[in-house]
Amino acid sequence: MEIKPLSGSPLFTTWQRLLFDLLLMIIGGAISALAINSILIPQRFATGGITGLTLVIHRLFPVINTGWIYLLLNIPLFGLAWMVIGRRFFVYSIFGALTLSSALTMIHYPINLDDKILSALLAGIMVGTGTGLALRSFGSQGGMDILSVLLLKRYSINLGTTVLVTNIFVLILIGLFYSLDAVLYTLIVLFVSSKMVGIVVTGISKRKAVFIISSKWEEISREILKDIHRGVTILEGRGGYKQSREHILYTVVTLMEIGRMKAIINDLDPNAFVVISDTMEVINYRIGNQPHW
Repeated sequence: MEIKPLSGSPLFTTWQRLLFDLLLMIIGGAISALAINSILIPQRFATGGITGLTLVIHRLFPVINTGWIYLLLNIPLFGLAWMVIGRRFFVYSIFGALTLSSALTMIHYPINLDDKILSALLAGIMVGTGTGLALRSFGSQGGMDILSVLLLKRYSINLGTTVLVTNIFVLILIGLFYSLDAVLYTLIVLFVSSKMVGIVVTGISKRKAVFIISSKWEEISREILKDIHRGVTILEGRGGYKQSREHILYTVVTLMEIGRMKAIINDLDPNAFVVISDTMEVINYRIGNQPHW
């Protein structure tokens, strides 16, 4: 099957958006570099993906700067970004990788924590936040982010899941060149960072799917349209016990709107049957939350 690049998108929409994206990648790169240089390397931990490989190589050859190692390992993945994901993601990811490489060279601020578990937790939070901020832009920090975005776009595989699964090989290397303790602490870093990536990228734009079965479906539908300004789909069903005809309302709302939704239903019909579930992705110009890579 031929995979065509998504090359139709413009490199940027407005100057304001361009500056905002660059700022996100700069801040994200600085936070990630601070975690690597100030916690991971001093504590003899590692992390996953290309960053983890960078730290393993730096441990074997400490004279080589981590920034240069990271940049060289990214070259094959940049080719994948150009061929599969598109020129906008490619250009922005080059900037993100250069930003992280530069930050790794320049940022060295001591973070002293006596407890290694707390150090691993903090490192995971910082690495995940830095990576997530870069992915909130039109690009990434390079590395496994490119593979993560590819799998998300093609197969709807969660970003954090890809990051966690693809780190098995790196963990094996850490076990060989570090220690078993380092592997266990690195697992903490990986788990926390994968969760933080998911929270930063999609957590604040979570969508909820709502099914409502009520005898007052018309009133509830009108209130949803008028008060929350969300579309409602009316499905026809039949009760399994009484075989009575039912009208089922289906709608998708944001996390911030779910409270108002429940208040409307409770006011109009406290006995309504309501099912609220999480969504992985919603594709729509008004309510959609699919990333824009």
